This record gives sequence, C-alpha cells and structure tokens, in this order.
Amino acid sequence: MLEQTFYRNSLHDWLISILIIVGAMLLNKCIDLLNKHVIQKLTAKTKNRLDDILFKMLEAPVLLGIALAAIWFASRRLDLGTQVENVILKAYKVLTVINITWFVARLVNALLEEYLAPKAADKNKLKYLDNHLMSILRRTVLAVIWSLGIVMALNNVGINVGTLIAGLSIGGLAFALAAQDTIKNIYGGFTIFTDRPFRIGDRIKVEKFDGFVEEIGIRSTRLRTLEKRMVTIPNFKLVEALVENISEEPMRRVLIKLGLTYNTTPDKMNEAMAILKDMPNRVEDIESKDLVVAFTDFTDYSLVITFVYFIKKPADVMETPSRVNTEILRAFNEAGLQFAFPTQTVYLEKEN
Repeated sequence: MLEQTFYRNSLHDWLISILIIVGAMLLNKCIDLLNKHVIQKLTAKTKNRLDDILFKMLEAPVLLGIALAAIWFASRRLDLGTQVENVILKAYKVLTVINITWFVARLVNALLEEYLAPKAADKNKLKYLDNHLMSILRRTVLAVIWSLGIVMALNNVGINVGTLIAGLSIGGLAFALAAQDTIKNIYGGFTIFTDRPFRIGDRIKVEKFDGFVEEIGIRSTRLRTLEKRMVTIPNFKLVEALVENISEEPMRRVLIKLGLTYNTTPDKMNEAMAILKDMPNRVEDIESKDLVVAFTDFTDYSLVITFVYFIKKPADVMETPSRVNTEILRAFNEAGLQFAFPTQTVYLEKEN
C-alpha cells in the first residue's frame, strides 16, 4: 500500500514529507513555549534590555524560517516536475530574503522605540528630534531596509533590477511632469521637517488662519483654527508664506489704555501710575522687567495712561489679563480714581 504511486511519488514519500512539515509545526510550538516560559524569564532578570528585544524580535522570523526549511526539504524529497520545482525554488529564495529582512526591520524598529523614542519625547535630551520627526525617521529607515530586501530578493530569482529601475524612470519622468504640485508639496514637507518653523501643538498664524498645528504630513499640514475648524494647507504654500509661531514667543505683550477724568489731580495721576508699576507684586505671572507706565495723552474727554506689561511664558494668556484688569479696577476704586467715559460739556453764555 505504501508503495502505491500518487502524482509521481509513492504514498511512503508523501507521508514522510507531510511528517516533516508536521514535525516543524510541533518544533515551532515547542520553541514558542520555551521562549515564553524560560527564555523571557531569564532575559527579564538582566539589567540590559537588548537581550529581551533580540529574543522577542527573533522569535517570529525563526518560526517562519523553520516552516520554510521544512517545506523546502519536504518538497525536495518529492518528484514534482521541473516547472513546479523551479517555482518552489524561486519562492523559497524570495521568502528567505523577505524573512531575514522582516527580522532586521523588526529589530531596528524595536531598538528605535526602546532607545531613541524616549529621548525624542524629552526635549531636553534631543533638541532637534521630536515625536513627529521620530515617526518620519522610523518610516524612512524601515522603507530603506525593505527596499534593500526586495532588491536582493528580486536579484535572487534572476530579475535585473537595474533594467527594471531604468524602465520605471521613464514613466517616473512623465509622472513627475503631471504631478508638479504634488512634488512641490513633498519638497515643502521636507523643508518643514528640516527647518522646523513649527511643531505639532504649536499655535501659528499663516495668511488669514490662526490655530494649532495638529498634523504635519508629507503633502499638507492640518491646522485646527480657534473656531475649531480643520484647515488643510498645502506645504508649498506654508514654505512660501509668512508664518508667525505664536507658541515660540518668550512672553505675551499686553497694552492697555486707561482713561481718567479731567478732574484727576497730578497727585492722583502719580498714584494711579504707582499702582500700575506695582502690578507685578499684586498679580502673579507678570514680568517685572520691561514694564511701561506713562501719562501719554490728553483726549477729548479723558487723561490717558498707557500701561504695557508682559505675561510670563507658562501663564494662561486669558486668565492673567482678567486678574490684572480686576486688580486695576479694585485698586483704582479704593484710591478714588474715576474712569472717564465719553461726555460733553456745553457752556451757554448769557447776554446782559
């Protein structure tokens, strides 16, 4: 019975090939259990994280490699015909290179996440690398690794990669001419990544839009305006436009014009200016330097004091002016200083 022939091979040969594949599956299961219950516990006791990452990233490619090797040996024992054997040989070569590339990509990605990503999240450690640029770097490195792996796999099966690239370059030229705006946007995106005029989370002003940067892409940048609307701006327009990064300001400047009534005496005017000069001691988050207080104008109905102060960087730019204005109102009322409002006095001369 075992010597009966099915598709050029005896039943005995078919059973042995099937047992090789089943044995590889059982071996993979044993390796998986050994890694989870023994190796991972041993590597967890070491202070170095490199061994944990290495064994974790190596497990899946090793299991796939064992499966590929089992299928290869099982098929080599059989007479499947020249065409089928050639297909299996080429597939084996391609899958072997892809498996190795997969392991390298997994390992590099894990190393970047373990050692470089925490430093990118901490601005004090890597000044010129943030989370977004970290994502771009990871994608670029993985793309290079996979590109090299695919080129090697194609070379293994006899495909001339140079000829293939030359053929694609002709079509690429025609495509580039038809996609000039897209290329400009991509170039603008790389310019933003390198020059870094703003980051994700920064508040910027560009043309008529004012909002927070939510995403910086290769083709466009998304801005959430103060009205909570999403605006998508092509990158080449951002590169050519005047972009004001509000988040990078060291302090927020605030200017107030305070009008007092014309019956305010010089002493009271000096008292009002003294209150304003003392504002950094009265309200937190006000910078004591560069404070400007001056009696600047005689208007139609008021004596104007110009008050310029600066809000410190961490402070709330909406809450702090509110506290300053409240303190000015309270202090001026206690001092008997009267704010002016538009009035007009009419004098009538009576003839005798």
